Amino acid sequence: MGRPAPRIAPSILSADFARLADEVARVEAAGADWLHVDVMDGHFVPNLTVGPPIVEALRKVTKLPLDVHLMMTNPDAFIPEFAEAGATYLTVHVETCPHLHRTVQSIKERGVKAGVTLNPATSLETVEEILVEADLLLIMSVNPGFGGQQFIPSVLGKIARARQRIDQAGSGALLEVDGGVKVENAGRIIAAGADVLVSGSAIFCSADYGAVIGALRQAAHHTAPASGVSPAGRPARRH
Repeated sequence: MGRPAPRIAPSILSADFARLADEVARVEAAGADWLHVDVMDGHFVPNLTVGPPIVEALRKVTKLPLDVHLMMTNPDAFIPEFAEAGATYLTVHVETCPHLHRTVQSIKERGVKAGVTLNPATSLETVEEILVEADLLLIMSVNPGFGGQQFIPSVLGKIARARQRIDQAGSGALLEVDGGVKVENAGRIIAAGADVLVSGSAIFCSADYGAVIGALRQAAHHTAPASGVSPAGRPARRH
């Protein structure tokens, strides 16, 4: 049995915010599986984006899972607000959470799925002890802060190692990749072991959202598995 098709999570960072509800409707009709919401505080990353009110507004106009990525210096202080606003997943950076297990438990206690994120230069060893607790592991393939950046090729090996560690731990965590994901590199990212592809400018800057989302999903069928990564024998993924 082959792997399930990857979930596609358009990042609203690249959407037209003047027409956000329309943009959400368009990607939903085009076949998006999730919506990815980048929350930036201007401290941990050099950009300032959205807060709980936008998540609450999105929750009112879509039934898609809201994948809320907290790029914040102090995410613990805002977990209750984002959970109440309607986040499906809340993902925090290991770099900003000195008590990561406590943070993950705080998210899950509010009925929200918990994710952990690593910047490109952060070692996988920093999440080894939390993998069995996490619902999602997000590997950044650009340095976070801005959309439209180029994928860092060396992260492919990290994705493959993350896949192996998740499977060896018996974790049900989904493996997500965010940053510079395009049709041209999606096959290699999926072959390395990704379950969820976050893509912003590749979708929202295109003329046909459905064509791009379909091509990203179909990339799994056009690339052989990455070296050393077997598609068989993996535990079932959580939704």
